[in-house]
Amino acid sequence: MNFDYSDEQKMLKDQARKFLSERCTGSQVRQVLDAADRSYDSELWKGVAELGWLGVAVPERFGGLGQGRVELCAIAEELGRACAPLPFASSIYGAAEALQLVGSPEQKEQWLPRIANGEAIGTLAFVERLGPLESRSIDTSVAAEKISGVKRAVIDGDIAHFGIVLAKDGGALSLFLVNFNSSAVRRTKVSTLDPTRSVADIEFAGAAAERLGDTGDGMKLVEAIYDRMAVYLAFEQIGGADRCLEMAIDYAQQRFAFGRSIASYQAIKHKLANMYAKNQIARSNAYFAAWALNTEAKELPLAAATARVAACDAYWFAAKENIQVHGGMGFTWAADCHLYYRRSRQLGLAIGAARVWRERLVQHLSASAA
Repeated sequence: MNFDYSDEQKMLKDQARKFLSERCTGSQVRQVLDAADRSYDSELWKGVAELGWLGVAVPERFGGLGQGRVELCAIAEELGRACAPLPFASSIYGAAEALQLVGSPEQKEQWLPRIANGEAIGTLAFVERLGPLESRSIDTSVAAEKISGVKRAVIDGDIAHFGIVLAKDGGALSLFLVNFNSSAVRRTKVSTLDPTRSVADIEFAGAAAERLGDTGDGMKLVEAIYDRMAVYLAFEQIGGADRCLEMAIDYAQQRFAFGRSIASYQAIKHKLANMYAKNQIARSNAYFAAWALNTEAKELPLAAATARVAACDAYWFAAKENIQVHGGMGFTWAADCHLYYRRSRQLGLAIGAARVWRERLVQHLSASAA
């Protein structure tokens, strides 16, 4: 069985790399990083919308291209490689996938075409406190179709037009779709390690809420959404990790010490070899997860957890080792190393820390063995 990209998907990936190499350079990423009043690159967002990337996995009847999820994985890899300052993950991997999974026909008609053309940005608002996401950690509640409570660290919450919110629904947890432009929704931007992916706390004070999915299915749906997001994020992380390896190799070949390229020293060779090995392990797991996602295979939860754990490990390792290979230069603001280190940390926490996913992986392995 061949899990690699098809020729058409490779062509899409190549075109994405060319576009991002021209429109998303390190200096352009820094413009978002340095500007307190910018949460993302709006011009780049318009560009990717015009190319149809936002609707790659959205059915044609809802204004998308209807190509498939593997194509979206290919684009995700290039976005990660470019460290793109865009709300792509929250809106496309998260909100759009959630709507396709459990949205009503009316909700899909209302939001998916707007997501696909870049007019609307969506996000997920599940978390309320530190630690693993559990039923007992949710206090936000819905009564008479009005939602009240506070969600913490909502990625792109300051710019999102709507959010999918996990809340108490009587004696159970359910998902709700909330318009964030309502006067009953207050947003507070939060400072984080990676300002190129904005984060906000969201306070709901009786905002209108539409049910998404069946009553009481909240936690089950969150796990299903996270499984899908884990696959896309794994490809973003692989793209970033591969770029870190390339940066480290390029610098090691150009930097000379004691009359020799530092790439010739065994200590540097070992670092680069270890980065390559972890990246390849993560890639193989991500390919299998992409197949499981695209075919809706029963192995998806296990494959997603495996890809998530491997990708988190590979990106963090590559980002920190890239800094080490650069030596004193790697710690400076002028070098791009810190952009990828920041992003590796942000993606490593986006849908739960790696340790949470390791526990999920063990649970899935135990269930499959039983």
